[in-house]
Amino acid sequence: MLKTPAYAAQSPTRPLAPFAIERREPGPRDVMIDILYCGVCHSDIHQARDEWGGSAFPMVPGHEIVGRVRQVGREVTKFSPGDLAGVGCFVDSCRECEQCRSGLEQFCEKGAAFTYNSTEMDRKTPTQGGYSTRIVVAEPYVLRVPSGLDPARAAPLLCAGITTYSPLRQWNCKKGDRVGVVGLGGLGHMAVKLAASMGAEVTVLSTSRSKEADARRLGAGAFEITRDATTFEKLARRFHLIIDAISAAHDYNAYLGMVRPQGALVLVGIPPEPSPVAASSVVNGNKRFAGSMI
Repeated sequence: MLKTPAYAAQSPTRPLAPFAIERREPGPRDVMIDILYCGVCHSDIHQARDEWGGSAFPMVPGHEIVGRVRQVGREVTKFSPGDLAGVGCFVDSCRECEQCRSGLEQFCEKGAAFTYNSTEMDRKTPTQGGYSTRIVVAEPYVLRVPSGLDPARAAPLLCAGITTYSPLRQWNCKKGDRVGVVGLGGLGHMAVKLAASMGAEVTVLSTSRSKEADARRLGAGAFEITRDATTFEKLARRFHLIIDAISAAHDYNAYLGMVRPQGALVLVGIPPEPSPVAASSVVNGNKRFAGSMI
């Protein structure tokens, strides 16, 4: 085993502090990565504070990992020492079930091994994340990072980036579509940049006017304040797609009112409290109310 310096939460009420973890020695199909950068995802905070329940401690968060390959196993073919590589939200799966065979390993029917606050596929060994100096991961779950990409900027793409890119692709975001983005935090700003790059007309929906300049710089063509009740009337049935990146409780019915017939409201934020949705909010207009995870 490899003793590895890290930062861990020992309980939901204690701050992260230095902690030593053990990584496995690289096997024949493993890649060992010296971690250079790890993004801070809001889900790191949720889980370190046990806001979703079920957190296991001590916990080393972090699943937006970019580093440089130090060592590879003898059967590894896609990576060599010195390569830039990334690790996202999960580090293993059964590789055999229908979901894994379909490229949806995050929904592995036997349960994916998430990068932290989870277990390896043996269901015994805790996984620990990227707030550490190195990580050992099986080759199929390691991503190549292009050498021309700033590794510090690349790290957030491994969760915030894919979390917002995925629904934009799934709902076929294209040039001329009107896309609303609710919230301009870690996920929201990625959604704005990605939707704008796909040619969509992007509107940011926020409670704070102070974020307008950033929203427009990132590619938004419009900015609306949702504290103003007239905003929902003005934008009724406007959007082909709304990406909702808010992690606090709010009224989904109000945002469904801004979705066009046949359009979709897709959640990527996960508030800890349940929120009611009226059937009429989706039935009227054949609207879709959906979620998306990595």
